[in-house]
Amino acid sequence: MKRTLLSALTVLVASAAIAPVASAVEPTSFNIQEARLEELDSRTKNTVHKLRLEHLNNQTKAIEDIQAARLDALDARTKAVDNIQEARLDALDARTKTVIEQPIQVEYLNNQTKAVDNIQEARLDALDARTKNSVHKLRLEHLNNQTKAVEDIQAARLEALDARTKAVDNIQEARLDALDARTKSIR
Repeated sequence: MKRTLLSALTVLVASAAIAPVASAVEPTSFNIQEARLEELDSRTKNTVHKLRLEHLNNQTKAIEDIQAARLDALDARTKAVDNIQEARLDALDARTKTVIEQPIQVEYLNNQTKAVDNIQEARLDALDARTKNSVHKLRLEHLNNQTKAVEDIQAARLEALDARTKAVDNIQEARLDALDARTKSIR
């Protein structure tokens, strides 16, 4: 009888000593989970932003290279047209010197030159407009896809973290129930 009373008293004192320690441990696990979530979010954001910036820089460089190549090709065409026009003018000058001046042909050649210049300018404007529109559309579409993917990844991570938090809560609740049951059985 004394032994039973003494062991019950020992269990009661031990559980009273452990209860504050157990309750002090519980909030720490929640703080650890919050810190893990914040760290996960910051790593995800930093990595995604670095990858986005690197990808956009690569896209911009590729676009600049494409535009430079197009401008070089356009410059080559313009130079060829200028050479042709210069040859025409030289031929016209030679004819004008040998034959009586023909103002109609000079005016016709000037009109042709002006028309070719207008066509080249229109082609350059159209090329710039097409390049800008298609590049911007592709960039926007790509960024939207990336944003959606990041949101999906974060949602999945949050769901997994919620599941872990719920599991920890269930374990802690089971431990508290077991502790309560032990405490009640001792009383």
